[in-house]
Amino acid sequence: MPLHLITALLAAVLLNTNVHGKGIYRVIFYVPSIMPAVANAFLWMWIFNPEYGLANALLHVFGLPPQKWLFSEELAKPSFVIMGLWGLGSAMIIFLAGLQGVDPVLYEAAEIDGATAWVKFWRITLPMLTPVLFFNLTMGIIGSFQVFTTAYIATGGGPNNAALFYVLYIYRQGWEFAKMGYASALAWVLFVIVLLVTLLQFRMAGRWVYYEAERAG
Repeated sequence: MPLHLITALLAAVLLNTNVHGKGIYRVIFYVPSIMPAVANAFLWMWIFNPEYGLANALLHVFGLPPQKWLFSEELAKPSFVIMGLWGLGSAMIIFLAGLQGVDPVLYEAAEIDGATAWVKFWRITLPMLTPVLFFNLTMGIIGSFQVFTTAYIATGGGPNNAALFYVLYIYRQGWEFAKMGYASALAWVLFVIVLLVTLLQFRMAGRWVYYEAERAG
């Protein structure tokens, strides 16, 4: 999640600048996030194919040895992290909307005071984006507990259960091993975990989330 949020925020900041063709770039960054999960899984299976995949082809260009990626116990989860970054478009669009909602007067006042670009981002942009950041963080953590489709199609939980995510484990217990009672109990445990994590986030939000309307009131 930290890598996903940072990458999405960086992409939004870059696409919020006045560059030529920024509308096209926004579409390019956003389209992968609306692609069907099954299509994404097959695409990344081809990219991470140990024999003819694009990932190993890029490593070869830089003189690095090929990797097994999804078929390696050590690289299976990092591979899924990379696959997750492919869908940063949804969070990026929300960040972009938040960036465009920041009052330009704040930046003008900071420039008059001699603030640098980094100071403006750290003291103005980031605090004003905390509600958006909180939303993306909450939804992202909930989504991270629900990884299923890509793992089910790409590796089936392997190799050696290295990519056996929780929801995939519930599915296997319920539908492959016919342990419906155990699978239901696991699902309730997942519900409780997600609920507690979400409540904890809301409880801590008051310490770092800045709502301009509330402060103005």
